[in-house]
Amino acid sequence: MIFITVKFPVKPEYADRWPELSAAFTAATRAEPGNKWFDWSRSIDDPNEYVLVEAFDDDAAGAHVESAHFTAMRAEFPQYLTATPRIISRRIEGDDWDVMGELQVG
Repeated sequence: MIFITVKFPVKPEYADRWPELSAAFTAATRAEPGNKWFDWSRSIDDPNEYVLVEAFDDDAAGAHVESAHFTAMRAEFPQYLTATPRIISRRIEGDDWDVMGELQVG
């Protein structure tokens, strides 16, 4: 699968509204064939930074970046950001989350 993490530096005046501002893009991406997950988190160290963790089947990532909603996001999101987002994108083994071996509950 393709595993991607992106850090979005959001302008302070938009940080509290980021879930609302990114909602249409989030919903459209989650509905894509081959999307495994698309989850936003807010940094506990920087309240103006949102971290996106997403994954796609190997053959689905290309369609994602070529989609109409991705094109719209590229035009819309810059006005809300202080800098270009930082990304890690890797093809990894597996097709879902694994259970953490170092910490067991129950």
